[in-house]
Amino acid sequence: MADRVTVIGWDGSPLTRAATAALSAATLVAGAAHHLALADVPRDAERIRLGSVDLAARRIAGHRGSAVVLADGDPGFFGVVRTLRAPEHGLEVEVVPAVSSVATAFARAGMPWDDAQVVVAHPRTLRRAVNVCRAHHKVAVLTSPGAGPAELALLLEGVHRTFVICEELGTARERVTVLTSDRAADHDWRDPNVVIVVGSGPTTASAGWIGGRDPARPDGVRGWALPEDAYRRTGNAPAGHAAAGYEPAGHAPAAHEPSVHDRSCTGQSTEGESAGIRAAQLARLGPRTGDLVWDIGSGTGALAVEAARFGAAVIAVDRDPAACARATAAARSFGVAVQVVQGLAPHVLERLPEPDVVRIGGGGVPVALAVADRRPERIVTHASTRDQAEALVTALSGSGYTVECVLLQSVDLDTSDWEERERSVAFLLCAVRSDLAP
Repeated sequence: MADRVTVIGWDGSPLTRAATAALSAATLVAGAAHHLALADVPRDAERIRLGSVDLAARRIAGHRGSAVVLADGDPGFFGVVRTLRAPEHGLEVEVVPAVSSVATAFARAGMPWDDAQVVVAHPRTLRRAVNVCRAHHKVAVLTSPGAGPAELALLLEGVHRTFVICEELGTARERVTVLTSDRAADHDWRDPNVVIVVGSGPTTASAGWIGGRDPARPDGVRGWALPEDAYRRTGNAPAGHAAAGYEPAGHAPAAHEPSVHDRSCTGQSTEGESAGIRAAQLARLGPRTGDLVWDIGSGTGALAVEAARFGAAVIAVDRDPAACARATAAARSFGVAVQVVQGLAPHVLERLPEPDVVRIGGGGVPVALAVADRRPERIVTHASTRDQAEALVTALSGSGYTVECVLLQSVDLDTSDWEERERSVAFLLCAVRSDLAP
């Protein structure tokens, strides 16, 4: 085992005295090509080009002498320290940190970043990183080959964002470019880079008490599954206006199978719009940061807004322009990003990005089958009658989902005289993809 392992962060500035001392005594040095080319690396030291950190850790574990690992920025922040300290390698590591590339990127942009989300994008996690960019107004993306600015921009198609692209920070080839997301795919970008993705959602006017997303939420409203009136009183936004940076897609309304939300557009309460059913649907959907939620037949936008308040990216779909305007206004009122798409399901679903979980507010079996074809982890819907529920269970079960069905009843009481004000009864269905079901 190596007698000593020192991890040195490098941000382009001269090395500290501690880093220089460790490097001068090293008999093995691991790093990227630009690290190994540094003048401070001893000529007679064994050199390892850092590709697989696991492979390098095994080489270091078998080395007798002092080893140094060079890494960009702060190696303890999404860096090599975690891998080197893994129990299977048995390495004792000392760290000499530097300014992280994320901090440097925000400094180059002249922006505060205590309210920013930070994500790592690899080809296998790119979609989830994009979903965070959809849902939050300020995100720093640590990119990788095959998951860079161009790929981010392509998956964000239809969602307007500003990119601050910082290439090769700390080197003589450093370059910072600011452009809109629709233009990022037209360029070739150098690695490594950090992309700051900025939307038009709510910003933090003053310093908060926690980094990243404030759990107090920008709207200041505590709780979820709020009453329907909380969403109806947001007012009607002009058709075509954006909800926190999103533009509704221009699809003309068309005749379709009646859904529970057809009545919600008149202001009448429906099973799908009631707070109790919405709470149960949200509990089974479990929306979280990195998810993309489809809310089909979004009505007032209540469920879409609440899913977004949990940190998920949300696309709300409704064929009614008035419903789309209400969902847009509700998202703006609560300070969340919801992409509102006007169109007829199931046809409009063909051009939407892949969902993680889906709530179906109307459309019956044809919409349920179209959603199941996209293989989300979970599908939640409801029915007014047992026959409708049985048809949905049969369709979803036949599509490879394990389906739970519960009959829910809620009664709203006036506590002044304990008279019943409103009763809601519905069959709640939750379909989990069979390969994920317990």
